[in-house]
Amino acid sequence: MDSEKNKIDTRYLRAKKRVEELKGFYIHLAVYIIINSIISGFKVIHDMENGYLFSETITDFSTLSLWLWWGIGIAFHAYKVFGARLLFLGKDWEDRKIKEYMNEK
Repeated sequence: MDSEKNKIDTRYLRAKKRVEELKGFYIHLAVYIIINSIISGFKVIHDMENGYLFSETITDFSTLSLWLWWGIGIAFHAYKVFGARLLFLGKDWEDRKIKEYMNEK
């Protein structure tokens, strides 16, 4: 009985760690979108008040650079959390998802 309880405890701890990793990634992604939207919005408004066209301000590298560099960080974080499964959504991924959805109530 103790070995079965240990297996359940180990599986629970592993699942809990995985959920915390996913939660951390989703929070990071939400902060990325919110903060970059706010900063980009202020920059676009400021540049338009100074006579630039919307198309010029939205495509300006200084507007896009924060999205780009932080986006690279998001990509690394996603790779850390999801691993190669993120890049290669193969048959194994499909099978796991089918089983996951079949087990839902």
